[in-house]
Amino acid sequence: MTEALRAHGTVGLAVIGCGTVGRIRAVLAREYPGIGWLGLCDVDEPTLKTIADDVRADFATTDLSELLARPEVGAIIVATDERVHVEPILRSVELGVPMFIEKPLATDPVDSARVLEAIEDAGVDAVVGYTQRFRRRFQTVKQRLRDGQIGDVTTVITRAFMNRMVPEATLRKVDDTTGLTPMVVSGTHSLDMCMWLMEGRTPVEVYARSTDRTLGPIGTKDGTSGIFTMDDGVVFSMNINWALPTVWPGAVYGLEIGIVGTRGVIDVEDTHRDVILASEIGQPAGYNSRGFAPPTPRHVDFIGSYPPGDVSNGMLWGPMREETTTWFARICRGIETPHATAADGHANLINTMAMDLSARTGQPISLPISPDELIAGLTP
Repeated sequence: MTEALRAHGTVGLAVIGCGTVGRIRAVLAREYPGIGWLGLCDVDEPTLKTIADDVRADFATTDLSELLARPEVGAIIVATDERVHVEPILRSVELGVPMFIEKPLATDPVDSARVLEAIEDAGVDAVVGYTQRFRRRFQTVKQRLRDGQIGDVTTVITRAFMNRMVPEATLRKVDDTTGLTPMVVSGTHSLDMCMWLMEGRTPVEVYARSTDRTLGPIGTKDGTSGIFTMDDGVVFSMNINWALPTVWPGAVYGLEIGIVGTRGVIDVEDTHRDVILASEIGQPAGYNSRGFAPPTPRHVDFIGSYPPGDVSNGMLWGPMREETTTWFARICRGIETPHATAADGHANLINTMAMDLSARTGQPISLPISPDELIAGLTP
């Protein structure tokens, strides 16, 4: 970081990947007074130019090396497509600056382990984007569990529903859909939430089943249901289906979590059915990605069901703002934050892929399992 930035108590930020989420983070960076310099990189020149103009970027390039060579870079966001995280992460680790990485670290568990090792060996403060940790209700639930207000947890039940916009938009961008399953791409959010709420416990076995009658033709599963057994006997049921109709009112994510303890229960409904809009006018898709347009209009919407939040008067409000600005405070002021660590991100990938392996083999999978075992078992 340059002396001029240090003198002003600000940080120079590089954003690698300027699609939907990279754009959101860059806009929030420009609003934050602690970010004194903003550099962008994207392989798509029209996308890069548009966002560079919109956020008044200090520097923009299609060349990753050119961006990382800038002396102003004091922190990095990696927001490229899921399958191309590894190179920008490993290149960025060499700078030794704090990093925010969109999940996952990698879609290949061996690559994920390699990335984690590089991060830890370099001593880099790297966090992974699990936005739902920053919903106020989950922060409150976490504190109630810390305070022991339901006694010892015995059972956790999770159900996630998504319409099929995410798999249709995600898979159409790639030629190889291997590993892009509902658990790895999206179920990881609800799994991370529950593992975070059950902090201190370690899964020792998982048993799962999947179905693919709707989305099989595009190379993925409709949904996966599984049961984790934790090292202290807690049972965690994890279920996701991302094949709901495109017209389903939930823009992306509807989540229910039940946590039963020896002296009480916490029942969380995060389905966003408390504010419903119905209109003759087609509603925004919620999920936007390059070149993706929903095949049919949506006339009913659960407001607030788009995970990043909602736009009002040109500004995004919701958990992604909280997550991003809290990370800015972390790197600018050194405060402790509830972000998922790189180790959390790697563990989430391993656990979601273990569910996929169990569903494929029809057998329970003992945990932990090595990345090589996962690859061997999941490779056609």
